[in-house]
Amino acid sequence: MNLIQLEQEYLAHTYARFPLCLVQGSGAVLKDETGREYIDLGSGIAVNTFGAADPEWQQAVIEQLGKLQHASNLYYTEPNIRLAQMLCEKTGMKKVFFSNSGAEANECAIKAARKYAAQTLGSDYTTIITLEHSFHGRTITTLAATGQAVFHQQFQPLTPGFVHARPNDAEHLEKLLNQNKCAAILLEVVQGEGGVNALDVDYVQQAAKLANQYGALLIVDEVQSGNGRTGKLYGYMHYNIQPDLVTTAKGLGGGLPIGATLFGERVQNVYTPGDHGSTFGGNPVSCAGALNILQRLDDDLMQQVQQKSEYIRNALHNAPGVRSVSGLGLMLGVDTLRDASQVVQECMEQGVLVLKAKDKIRLLPPLNIPNNLLEQAIETLKQVCAKQE
Repeated sequence: MNLIQLEQEYLAHTYARFPLCLVQGSGAVLKDETGREYIDLGSGIAVNTFGAADPEWQQAVIEQLGKLQHASNLYYTEPNIRLAQMLCEKTGMKKVFFSNSGAEANECAIKAARKYAAQTLGSDYTTIITLEHSFHGRTITTLAATGQAVFHQQFQPLTPGFVHARPNDAEHLEKLLNQNKCAAILLEVVQGEGGVNALDVDYVQQAAKLANQYGALLIVDEVQSGNGRTGKLYGYMHYNIQPDLVTTAKGLGGGLPIGATLFGERVQNVYTPGDHGSTFGGNPVSCAGALNILQRLDDDLMQQVQQKSEYIRNALHNAPGVRSVSGLGLMLGVDTLRDASQVVQECMEQGVLVLKAKDKIRLLPPLNIPNNLLEQAIETLKQVCAKQE
């Protein structure tokens, strides 16, 4: 049997895969088993921050593999302590908990918010407000937090204690704060799976004010939008706010699994020994890779990300078959006249890998994609979008 047949035989049927087997890559170029090359505008859904097989990242990972691949959290190891220090210094946050994924990072934040609310507001202050069209993970609790009913079907009962506010509607948000005993507001400043829509600046700032006014915490989910993806280290930095909790994953590890929950001043000591844990959280190899990624996300690279974002926007503005472009930095959604699934398929046939988010094309290229490859890929996307059905 070939690989596709083997996958169908032995793997749970949770993914609708494309008929494409990727075997290797370099930077923004990937190869399939036949040797055909593809320009990658997805980076493993915002994971491969510097593309495939990045030499600097590889070296950091290999060096750590030669020292110690794992130690339990009963002992100290240097990479996760150095990574926590760097995250705090770059964000102004105070403490970090490491896990393995974005969903786990969000679970950690939800638990912390409920414990903090019980201590400061009362044990009945458990409700967490999230937004419609949000996506926070696939565990039973983060599914409950996700504001999309399509993800809730067949998995009831979900964890109670979540209500969903309309995005960019501060009046509705305050109404929910009045109607519920709330521990926190949890939001993505760019709703990735919900259509790559950036929240309005005024709304996010008003949400921060309302959270403070009602004694609730503000949690920002930066699982997809973090680690330089939007042209700033974290997406919330576009909004002139300071969250109480920040969650991140995906691009932090550069290709290895890692999640992180960052605690602000108010909640930095909410957890005590035994409250939370993770066997693989803070794994030395993942943290060594993340340290390499994080130290390279400097102002110069962020400027390049914003310049590339502007190029894509300008290239697609008023292009035939393109209605609009949304998002921030190199986290962009393209609303096309043609069916997005068909556009994805035809781009792949033309040697360009793009993604979908709801009914939009989603672009998440490596942050350091060379300009010539980016221009070639966007030209292909334009041609596919302009085709007549």
